[in-house]
Amino acid sequence: MFNFFKDKFKKVLSKFSKDVEEEIEEAPKPEEIKEEVKEKPVEEKKKQIKEELKEEKKRVKEAEKVKEAKEKPREEKKEVEELKEEIKKEVEEKKKEIKKEEIEKVEETKQPEEEPEEIKEKPAEEEKKEIKEVIEEEKPEKVEEVEETKEKLVEEEPEKKKGFFQKITEVISKKALSEKQFDDLFFELEITLMENNVAVEVIEKIKQDLKQELVEKPILRRKVKDIIIETLKKSLDELFDVDKINLVEKAKEKKPFIICFVGINGSGKTTTIAKICKLLQKNNLSCVFAAADTFRAASIEQLQIHADKLGVRMIKHDYGSDSAAVAYDAIKYAQAKKQDVVLIDTAGRLHSNVNLMDEVKKLVRVAKPDLTLFVGESITGNDCVEQAKKFNEIVGIDGIILTKSDVDDKGGAAISISYVTKKPILYLGTGQEYDDLKEFDPELIISGIGL
Repeated sequence: MFNFFKDKFKKVLSKFSKDVEEEIEEAPKPEEIKEEVKEKPVEEKKKQIKEELKEEKKRVKEAEKVKEAKEKPREEKKEVEELKEEIKKEVEEKKKEIKKEEIEKVEETKQPEEEPEEIKEKPAEEEKKEIKEVIEEEKPEKVEEVEETKEKLVEEEPEKKKGFFQKITEVISKKALSEKQFDDLFFELEITLMENNVAVEVIEKIKQDLKQELVEKPILRRKVKDIIIETLKKSLDELFDVDKINLVEKAKEKKPFIICFVGINGSGKTTTIAKICKLLQKNNLSCVFAAADTFRAASIEQLQIHADKLGVRMIKHDYGSDSAAVAYDAIKYAQAKKQDVVLIDTAGRLHSNVNLMDEVKKLVRVAKPDLTLFVGESITGNDCVEQAKKFNEIVGIDGIILTKSDVDDKGGAAISISYVTKKPILYLGTGQEYDDLKEFDPELIISGIGL
């Protein structure tokens, strides 16, 4: 199922992914990042830092000189104090000697002894003043500048690093895809979807969903294909997001339960009625056929063959009689005989034929079916979608059965019809046998096209 579409879709999807990847800047490897880091801006910063370090070293040397200048007077000061203490000790010793020798000459000896004290004290005080002046003069504004520059360097360095790495992370592997670029790239995928009978409304939805995920968003190149596939899966899931109908369970809700089958000529309505009858019989539900197709030649005989094979009663009138009357009689028979389900076959007609469509409207108005099912050929693609739309507008359908799905290589109708009509697909016809009726599952479509 959908082999042609699957092969073509895979090719064009792969090409679309590659085209998008080419438009998006590839994420560089760690080695490449290292190379980028070694480029001009970094070299310039290195030079600046080296120059700043040289200047800093000079300032530090000057600061060290100043410190030495500070330390020298301190050492000299210590030496002066030591000298003072030594002098004091000598003076005291001399005093003791003089006291012993000549007590009377104490006053005379004190004066010369005091003089050296004053003499030796003066140079110490003068030296202190001189040292202070030197310190004040040599107290540099440079030291303050060095300290300030150190603080600035400490504060500025982490900021520079932060900004630099932030800039790299913003630039690495990120480039937004413009809307125009996307439209150009999507064109081929759009053509492929059209070739495979996907409805315009569905193509537009897929396009908008992909655009939302890809356009004007920074994306890693290696993730492009994954994003596209995930978006397509999500889009396809949403296409079938309609209320499901369990035909067998619904048929048990009312007695008789009336189902009317509509569609164009040759879509497989009569055979589908027989398949549904077989399905209901398996679930212990009795059926009655209403041969309301009084227009097509041999239509009554064809339905009669199926009725005989399945062992059910068929209500019929002559060709050319009122189809609504046939449906009415079949319902009355089911009520009288306590049959569970009435299956009404209608004449195939083109959706563009107003008079014949009016006849179907009349039948639906009289029979008041509990369920109106559109039967369409899967292989007719967009035609099938358009037919379903018209029947839904004029008659009002509740669900869809797609026939000949086993020979549908494109799958456009199956993808599109439910989304366009907002009605669920109940079954897929997959052959001529009564059991060749497969309950519809969206996963069949998604896996069928290779997603």
